[in-house]
Amino acid sequence: MVEKCSPRCHRNPELIQCVMSPVGLCGLLFISVSVYYWVPAGCYANGKVTKVCGSMEPHHGVPGQSAHSPYRLDTNTTTFSPRERIKVILSGTSYFEGFLLQARDAANQGTVGTFTLTNKNKTQLLTCNEHQGSAVSHTSDARQTEVCVVWNAPADAPTQIQFFVSVVAHYNVFWVKLPGPVIYQHGVTPHPPQSDTPPPVQPTTTPTILTGPFTSDGCGQSKSCLLDPPGCDPKEELHCFFLSMTTEGPDKTSVIFELSGPAEGYVAFALSWDTWMGNDDVYMCVKDGDRVSVSAAFVSGRTHPEDQSQVGLSSVSWRLADGAIQCKLSRPVKLVNQEPARYDLDHDYFLFLTSGHAQFGKVWKHSHQPLISTHRKHITGPPEVLRGSRGPIMMKMHGALMLLAWMLTGSVGTVIASFYKPDWPNQTLLGQKIWFQVHRGLMVLTVTLTIVAFCLPFFYRKGWSKHAGVHPYLGCCVLILSLIQPTMAAIRPSPDSHRRCIFNWAHWGVGSVTEIMAVAAMFLGTRQSSLLLPQPWATHVLIGYVTWLASFRFLLLMHKHLYTKETVSGSDDQQAILSDQSEHRHWLRLQLNRSRDSSSGQEQTFASLLGLSPVSANTDTTLLETQAILLGPLEGREARENRNQDSMRQTVMLQ
Repeated sequence: MVEKCSPRCHRNPELIQCVMSPVGLCGLLFISVSVYYWVPAGCYANGKVTKVCGSMEPHHGVPGQSAHSPYRLDTNTTTFSPRERIKVILSGTSYFEGFLLQARDAANQGTVGTFTLTNKNKTQLLTCNEHQGSAVSHTSDARQTEVCVVWNAPADAPTQIQFFVSVVAHYNVFWVKLPGPVIYQHGVTPHPPQSDTPPPVQPTTTPTILTGPFTSDGCGQSKSCLLDPPGCDPKEELHCFFLSMTTEGPDKTSVIFELSGPAEGYVAFALSWDTWMGNDDVYMCVKDGDRVSVSAAFVSGRTHPEDQSQVGLSSVSWRLADGAIQCKLSRPVKLVNQEPARYDLDHDYFLFLTSGHAQFGKVWKHSHQPLISTHRKHITGPPEVLRGSRGPIMMKMHGALMLLAWMLTGSVGTVIASFYKPDWPNQTLLGQKIWFQVHRGLMVLTVTLTIVAFCLPFFYRKGWSKHAGVHPYLGCCVLILSLIQPTMAAIRPSPDSHRRCIFNWAHWGVGSVTEIMAVAAMFLGTRQSSLLLPQPWATHVLIGYVTWLASFRFLLLMHKHLYTKETVSGSDDQQAILSDQSEHRHWLRLQLNRSRDSSSGQEQTFASLLGLSPVSANTDTTLLETQAILLGPLEGREARENRNQDSMRQTVMLQ
């Protein structure tokens, strides 16, 4: 019968079970989910450590602690019977983040029995040696000081059982296979357990401290070097990334590597068959407090390094100074009992050089794009100075094409359609107006450049980039809207259709939104590590260019508004002049018709007043009309304002 116990799991001769409050369960669930998604899988923060069931040793790249452990194992009894349930308690005077607990036969060290969990939020069952439930581990790296579980003795249990546990206080501080209590079947005389617990793992050589910084002297002559920036000297420049390779011995049986770079956590280099991260042999110098841990590892993909160890490394030394990490190591060209993850050094490899952050000796994703050599290097080959690049050519082409599409062709095409429609009214190009052909050509080119640039990151990453933030999502939206624009233009209604206004607004709206999103994506893209643009200058230059484009369009918009206003005003004045001319001619005809009914003397008087010769009525009428037509356009603003006064004077003279 299993009884309940307090969260402290006080020792009790009876079997007990830990019960947590709902608040505690929710809290631990939240921590577990958060840690699962944010901690690299290679660190085993989720407790899935079945690959080390045999050795019980974490692959953290550093040896286990040899000092006294602050943790202990206890059981509620020293004797047991088959099928009995025994409470096992792991506790400590300080916090721990992970553990692995097993029950083994004290004679042959095989796993025995199964476990029952009392708190599934903190603990989980593992299958070791195809024996389900034969081990218990943590579910997250949430800190705790005590764990309670129940061990179930099998029906054919051996006479002596011993419990073992490995405890991780921090990533690089852990104790391997700590022996726990031994329990015996009833009636069995206790004997000292035969433990095969291995001594703490020691590194191949004891690291020493370098007496001074590395130097680039001899690069290309006695050693091969990879430098960033090119030609820098780690002895003189603090921001110099440096990797050198020198063969040892007349038979070139080993290679000395020197690695240096400014970093807060670690510097590392890798040997790779290609320029893609994955299946690489990695060597890391990790800062851990006031010391540096040097180890080798394997990277199977864009993941955390795996199987860290110091096997095969010798003559290890390191130095911390002025924010730079420097380390030196030697490695045989061919390793004895070589693991698949270790590469022979007598082949050609691309060299990767990178740096990043680390905490408690645990490395995180590099903060910048790795420096990759431009060609393969034969590690034991003749000395040479290698060149490298941090910006992949595909990603540079992606940025250049997007910038060309939305800062040049797209902007010019939009300006042509918005402000240059009235120009070249009677000229055509291939059967269409010039502005339309230019606009359509530029926008088709913009869409084509966008499609090509959009595909390049997928070719480089071979999939979706999970570390680029919002930038790829904005890029997808820009591509979709860019394809919608020509589709709408292809099915647009005729100019005299009542639905034409709907198309005009939709075409303008979608185009404006696309351009705004493209600009936002470019601002985010300037901070992508694969482009290596200098910050904040790159952002400032882009801000200046966008500001200039916006100002230029605003000036064109103001010019268009003022030009339209003047055109409307001039049209009104011209219409008023023509109207005045027509009214004036009509008035003269009326006066001439009236004058025909008057005396001939009056006609002569009228004609003389107008400066016409008295030939005939028809002649007089023709001449008067001609004079009115010729004098009408010469009429100024002042003459039009005094038109009524002139009419009254002429009427009086005729009478």
